[in-house]
Amino acid sequence: MEKLFDLRGKVALVTGGSRGLGRVMAEGFAHHGADVVIASRKLEACEEVASSIRQSTGRRAIGVGAHVGRWSELEQLVETCYQEFGSIDILVNNAGMSPVYDTVDSVTEELFDKVLDVNLKGPFRLAALVGTRMAALNGGSIINISSVGAIHPRPSTLPYAAAKAGLNAITVGLAHAFGPAVRVNAIMAGTFMTDVSSAWDPDMFAQRARGFALERGGQPDEILGSALYLASEASSYTTGSLLTVDGGQP
Repeated sequence: MEKLFDLRGKVALVTGGSRGLGRVMAEGFAHHGADVVIASRKLEACEEVASSIRQSTGRRAIGVGAHVGRWSELEQLVETCYQEFGSIDILVNNAGMSPVYDTVDSVTEELFDKVLDVNLKGPFRLAALVGTRMAALNGGSIINISSVGAIHPRPSTLPYAAAKAGLNAITVGLAHAFGPAVRVNAIMAGTFMTDVSSAWDPDMFAQRARGFALERGGQPDEILGSALYLASEASSYTTGSLLTVDGGQP
């Protein structure tokens, strides 16, 4: 049974991997045998996480600075991965952003474009670049980190919800584009208690969470089981799927 989740000999690229859910997944993949590439805008943060992973797991790990919303930087990111490791077997499109705004009419074109660039356009381009190589070589797994906001949009996060709905759509389409060698799936994540949640009003969130089936937000490490499933041979017959991990949010 353990062999189903064995990632030895695999290389995983995780965007937004220097903190939050991305860091949990990168560390978890390494503990299950994968070499990892941590990518985000802040190179220093990526290198710190990579160093920590090398020390704790003995796996190869590097940090690469790249802005997911800029296609030219994604091409260089992919080239760096192949130069260093020779392959990418697992891609996790995790980097995202959801800026706050006061009212719907206050959303600027700049904000709307920025949200779509990072949450939709970037993941599409990176999946296209990596998936094409995966399909031509040894196959692989692409995991897009979506959100339950895609199907339960809230007034305060509409550009983000629209981008994640688009991410769900391209997940299904890319599964067909790159099959049968490459599996493409998405995790529709709910509310997780990452560093972002420290800015929330705890009483207001507690009241909202009472409506969840589990009556709480998720801990970051609770994303790992789903990610390992989709990254490994355990999910060999799963593609084009949207896996909800949200504690039962209505």
